[in-house]
Amino acid sequence: MINRRHVIAASAVAGVLPAAAAAVAEPVTAFDAALGAAFDGVKPAALAGGLVTAQGLAWSGVRGVRRSGQDASALASDRWHLGSNTKAMTAAVFARLVEQGRARWAMPLAEAFPGVSIDAGWDGATLDDFMSHSAGLKDEAVMGMAWLMTARADQKSLPEQRRAIVEKALVAPPSGQRGTFEYGNANYVLIGAAIEAITGGSWEAAMQVELFTPLGLTSAGFGAPKGENAWGHRRIGETAIAMDPSDDGSDNPLALGPAGTAQMTAADYARFLQIFLTEGGGWLQPETVRRLITPADGQSYACGWIVLPPQPWARGPVIAHEGSNTMWHAIAIVDPAGGRALFGLSNDGGRGGSACQALAMGILRAL
Repeated sequence: MINRRHVIAASAVAGVLPAAAAAVAEPVTAFDAALGAAFDGVKPAALAGGLVTAQGLAWSGVRGVRRSGQDASALASDRWHLGSNTKAMTAAVFARLVEQGRARWAMPLAEAFPGVSIDAGWDGATLDDFMSHSAGLKDEAVMGMAWLMTARADQKSLPEQRRAIVEKALVAPPSGQRGTFEYGNANYVLIGAAIEAITGGSWEAAMQVELFTPLGLTSAGFGAPKGENAWGHRRIGETAIAMDPSDDGSDNPLALGPAGTAQMTAADYARFLQIFLTEGGGWLQPETVRRLITPADGQSYACGWIVLPPQPWARGPVIAHEGSNTMWHAIAIVDPAGGRALFGLSNDGGRGGSACQALAMGILRAL
């Protein structure tokens, strides 16, 4: 999952880019060359990428193999695990509930979780604080190594497991400093649990009803992609080990879903990113999109998005995110005012980060 290193890396990727034209000025082959250079320079198992405009996916490409040591090429139609880039989707689904009058911004914890015992140390905290990772909740307090080792064997339903995480978190005082940014997956597990409390169903069902279906993301699902598809890879030294998606170890426990288990094709991910280039595209209201990508005063993380410092090449604020479950990697950079976004996706946890970052730089240099 993303951490402070990823925030710095996202800023660095954006910071070295030249001033860009308003539209694609070079032939598509320039983006293919950028993909080839990034792939050849890092040599991950596979690397995919795309350029998105307000009109849709303007370019995409893929290099590499589905499984290390085998010949089958990764395909444009393969599904890619998005890791922590799922968080922007969870926040957007919550925003849909706000628009429907079923939730509200700055929703107090007692309103979101009626019946849950809440320590006085959380007084004044709202769901917004958790979406911006500034509520004071540390992962190790509720989702440490012991949880990771036992969660897959938990027989309770996923909503029940997430509710248990919320109850454990809120019955005790904040484990971190209130008002200080500290990235943690537990924050978005809590948001997912709030969505479940509001809808009466699972986060997965809410994602399907509120996001996947209305946007036509027909490939979207959760966990390591199964079937005829690329596999994720774990690195042991220089060796890439393909992880069978039927193995529990091929992804984090599914209870962590709202923080990072979404997977889909590159084309479907582009459709989601397009929302931020079209003021919601009719799926969200323009003011809602602005709310999702605007951090609170003094913060640099909005609702599932890192907000980068002003960039000379962009027409306005730039949002970005990077995610990994240690077997896959994803990066997205979006210039909403400029009407463009780019992404990199890899099925290699060890080399995917460097490959995706190199591809991001190459795509923007090719504009």
